[in-house]
Amino acid sequence: MRLPLLAAALLAAAPALADLPDLGGRAVTVVTENAYPPLQFIDASGAAVGWEYDAMTAIAKRLHLTVSYEHSSWDAMIPAVSAGQFDIGMTGITIRDDRKEAVDFSRPYMRSEMVMLVRGDESRFSDAASFAANPDLLMAAQPGTTPFYVGVYDVLDGNEANPRIRMFETFGAGVAALRAGDVDLVLTDGTAGEGYVAASEGALKIVGEKLGTEDFGFIFPKGSDLVAPVDAAIAEMQADGTLAALTKKWFLDYKLGE
Repeated sequence: MRLPLLAAALLAAAPALADLPDLGGRAVTVVTENAYPPLQFIDASGAAVGWEYDAMTAIAKRLHLTVSYEHSSWDAMIPAVSAGQFDIGMTGITIRDDRKEAVDFSRPYMRSEMVMLVRGDESRFSDAASFAANPDLLMAAQPGTTPFYVGVYDVLDGNEANPRIRMFETFGAGVAALRAGDVDLVLTDGTAGEGYVAASEGALKIVGEKLGTEDFGFIFPKGSDLVAPVDAAIAEMQADGTLAALTKKWFLDYKLGE
């Protein structure tokens, strides 16, 4: 599998590093969906694993945090973090201005490109325009996500109630519907898309041109004093190669389903 754009993962040269603060074992609760491989998911043994878990472990070690994890659905996560129910949220969350009204973001830790994930034998369309032109074709999406909005405004007609978009609670459920033939397209960033293609043994593929880029960040309640320390830790991890090593582990070496 080729290294995705996001897997280059350094985004830009890291700023000059300052000494990281010692947070003295401070207890922090991180909420995640566990449904977005290889960022975070439940593996075949039942363990919660992924790129973001490893990154958070490294951040906690550098800042001397004591981390515990909770699970949330995607649609409840941003409101829950905004309300202060959790200290940090992680689930491949795209940094967007509208979301900044509810939560604070860390600096970007990863960049991805949006791609079109289809069945391996798909021949009815090969890009966004040919998908949009066939009214019989259906798209899976999670409401409120970047793929949903890209599907509505960049692929289809701008109608958020378009019946060609079938809603699913998790990204994995949408992919399962794609494989079963219930929908014909899943829009996703290269993060999950390339991971699913690599694990599918030809059952899935990516078609068409990239539909744009997005930066991922961790989220915090507004005004959180954790943002600056976490930003400093991310910058250090970009500079010393830790993020690149995690990307190699999860995007090149790891095989989903093993």
